Amino acid sequence: MINDKLKKHTIILASGSPRRQQFFKDLGIDFKVRLKPIIEEYPKRLTHFEISDYLAQLKAISFKNELNPEDILITSDTIVWLDNNALGKPVNKDDAFNMLSNMSNKTHEVITSVCFTTVTAQKTVNATTKVTFKTLSENEINYYIDTFKPYDKAGAYGIQEWIGHIGITRIEGSYFNVVGLPTHLVYKTLNSMV
Repeated sequence: MINDKLKKHTIILASGSPRRQQFFKDLGIDFKVRLKPIIEEYPKRLTHFEISDYLAQLKAISFKNELNPEDILITSDTIVWLDNNALGKPVNKDDAFNMLSNMSNKTHEVITSVCFTTVTAQKTVNATTKVTFKTLSENEINYYIDTFKPYDKAGAYGIQEWIGHIGITRIEGSYFNVVGLPTHLVYKTLNSMV
């Protein structure tokens, strides 16, 4: 359906995430994947969605001079916000363990920002979902990390994996946002751009 509206455009997804790529397939959107390495650093003054907005926009900068008039570049970033701190991807097992231990028996926020860049314009949208974990035991955390190796996921977990099945007691907002992309916002924004 949306593909008819996008026929004159080339959608470029700048993400190596298999989850995000699958979402675009599920939405019925034809796209190309283009990747560029980036150092995900942001000014310390930024908080909450400002961080993910900034990083999603930062990921678009290196593509700016390569875009054609028909291109729509999509970049995104997800963070976990807990106790006024941003959690990114864990660097090792200890880091992953600490993140999950700190989220145990608490509610955190998952924030995903998506940046749409064309030759003439840029638009950034974001979504926030509240997620509550039960009290997680050390054995449960260790089993999850050893089995699923969540080192490519903000906050060291995937809601669609074992830890989500056994550990999450409440979710407020978009489930797909927690997986890695607020699909409803992507669909709505693309529709408004063409």
